[in-house]
Amino acid sequence: MKSILEQLSSITVVVADTGDLDAIKKFQPRDATTNPSLILAAAKNPDYIKLIDQALESSRKSLPVGFSESELIKETIDQVSVFFGKEILNLITGRVSTEVDARLSFDTEATVTKARKLINHYKSFGIDKERILIKIASTWEGIKAAEILEKEGIKCNLTLLFNFCQAVACANAKITLISPFVGRILDWHKAKTGKDNFAGCEDPGVISVTKIYNYFKEKGFKTEVMGASFRNIDEIKELAGCDLLTIAPKFLDELNREEGELIKKLDEDTQSHSSIDYKFDERDFRLSMLEDQMASEKLSEGITGFSKAIEELEELLLKRLSEINNQKLISTTQI
Repeated sequence: MKSILEQLSSITVVVADTGDLDAIKKFQPRDATTNPSLILAAAKNPDYIKLIDQALESSRKSLPVGFSESELIKETIDQVSVFFGKEILNLITGRVSTEVDARLSFDTEATVTKARKLINHYKSFGIDKERILIKIASTWEGIKAAEILEKEGIKCNLTLLFNFCQAVACANAKITLISPFVGRILDWHKAKTGKDNFAGCEDPGVISVTKIYNYFKEKGFKTEVMGASFRNIDEIKELAGCDLLTIAPKFLDELNREEGELIKKLDEDTQSHSSIDYKFDERDFRLSMLEDQMASEKLSEGITGFSKAIEELEELLLKRLSEINNQKLISTTQI
């Protein structure tokens, strides 16, 4: 009998949620997603030190004479994400998601500028923008930035998405893909209710993604739905049939080892058509987020977490830069 992973792959696009190149080689997904935390984890792996050094050197060459150390690190943050993305694209046939600096989540103009820069970095390696999804937090400013980028042919993946309003705002803006979170919603409800176990179909994160998927298919939205942030494989199985699911390597391995029949839970061909067409302007969006304690808390927490990961990556790059400079100094002294 085929494994659960094999069955899932036949009805849903399975995406690897990792920056670990070895894991991507092992599972051979069509697409892959990264975020600052995943890039940081990969950058700490000694096996990938060469990529860090290449990003530092490339950044050094791209800056004008007289650049400061802080300017070098800032430039390398962009380039290291692209260097990892480039290596990932050598291993998959589809797309990689590369995230804009989370510290820009409330700045539309800066997000657009950063996204264009990332696409240009990929272009310098001969990589077509069709293979890139620019990952942006689902703030109002982020959605507006993605709307601008989509009109320029730059495809976006809106992340840190926790409620229906965020999802619909993305669909109305004609965003390519959204990543509604599952596990982080479950975490919030566990903490607030004290209830530790939720059956798959009762999981609040699963319910959220199912509602979004069904509405999108009823209304014929082209925006793809990619469930993300899983805490167990039951959540994944409850969303079998979703457009895409981005899954961490440990769960890919678990699904690959499990056998049995996988039931398709989501199916666009069985949707009934609702008469309600939801539209959210900026005022409606902000009110919805204010009224949804879970969504507002988790969005803030996610942006803060990704921002801290970027700051830690900056520290790691500074440390590596110091090591390289010291090695050069020693070599010069020995000569």
